[in-house]
Amino acid sequence: MTAPLAAALLPLALLAPATSPVSVTEAAFDPATAFVPPTAISYASDLVPYGSHARIVTDRSLPGRTVLTLTVSGLAPDHEFPAHLHTGDCGVDPASSGPHYQNVVDPVQPSTDPAYANEGNELRLALRTDRQGVGSAATAVAWQLRPGEARSLVLHAGTPAGRHAVGDRVACVRLDG
Repeated sequence: MTAPLAAALLPLALLAPATSPVSVTEAAFDPATAFVPPTAISYASDLVPYGSHARIVTDRSLPGRTVLTLTVSGLAPDHEFPAHLHTGDCGVDPASSGPHYQNVVDPVQPSTDPAYANEGNELRLALRTDRQGVGSAATAVAWQLRPGEARSLVLHAGTPAGRHAVGDRVACVRLDG
């Protein structure tokens, strides 16, 4: 190989792989109407205050397996938030995050058929915060996410909390991978 050709190829060799098996999303929650579209949106500032924080680690490094870890701080204390991957992007309208991501997609949406809407076919977390509003949850599934299809992680209201119904979408975090 000639020296000029080797010099031209060196920058390509130093580039990170196109897709990493581990992705990390960190963001502070902002209002959906923020001037710059936020990575993390709060739809219920009493449960997910503006400025509270989320960190999501998605690990696809093991063949046929996905591990997702969610860590939060600054959320409502002593509260349980069901969390799910969704197929749509976060937006001003909480419904823009679309339906739950499913390994085997239910042809009828919204999915209520227990053959599809179950813990083996959806990536679900039960996040519980402590007295300081800090919490962490992790789960693993025996399948890999399809690239680009799990576009957000949504926190639902969970335990009854004032003006929010149990299933209300109270926050959304846009995922990169």
